[in-house]
Amino acid sequence: MLTARAALDALREGNRRFVSDLSHDAGSSSTRRRVLPEVQEPIAIILGCSDARVPAEIVFDQGLGDLFVIRVAGNIVAPSQVGSVEFAAETFGTRLVVVLGHSSCGAIHATVEQLLHPSRAQSRNISSIVDRIRPAVEGLLERRPQPERGVLEQQAVRANIRMSADHLRHGSAVLEQLIQKDGLMVVGAEYSLETGVVDFFDGVAVTS
Repeated sequence: MLTARAALDALREGNRRFVSDLSHDAGSSSTRRRVLPEVQEPIAIILGCSDARVPAEIVFDQGLGDLFVIRVAGNIVAPSQVGSVEFAAETFGTRLVVVLGHSSCGAIHATVEQLLHPSRAQSRNISSIVDRIRPAVEGLLERRPQPERGVLEQQAVRANIRMSADHLRHGSAVLEQLIQKDGLMVVGAEYSLETGVVDFFDGVAVTS
């Protein structure tokens, strides 16, 4: 089992390979496929956005069985996501959790739009996603002067990532116990659609 710090280093190195077009495909070999039905030992749990442009395995240049990935629009945290993180952390001993958001997030855009121009056009199900993101955005809207729309959405992406990561750290007795006694680390990161770079900016003392 990798420590959280070792797993974080592996993700950073994988992202550097991805950005440099040096990705490898060894993790999808037939040998690897034959081993996986017997055991899985993911090095990290990724709670990421469903956006088709942000596939975690590719972004971090990892192979089959390397990541336990939970994807939901807006990388929000609801009970089922918390339960999924708890399951992986307890069952597989994975010690790194990454909340992975990204630039130009559609769920963030929809939330900002709904707060600035309230309407009833959204379905109840989409509203449930917006309502999860809303607290991260409302604080930004209270600032004076209010940021320009593009800047506001950029700030909202990071505020939402921080909120989700904080929810995982403090909204689950299971995860709190693992953080305090077993070295579990929950970090927040933003993927840039423009550059391909992942910036680990929340919950990490030293970034590179």
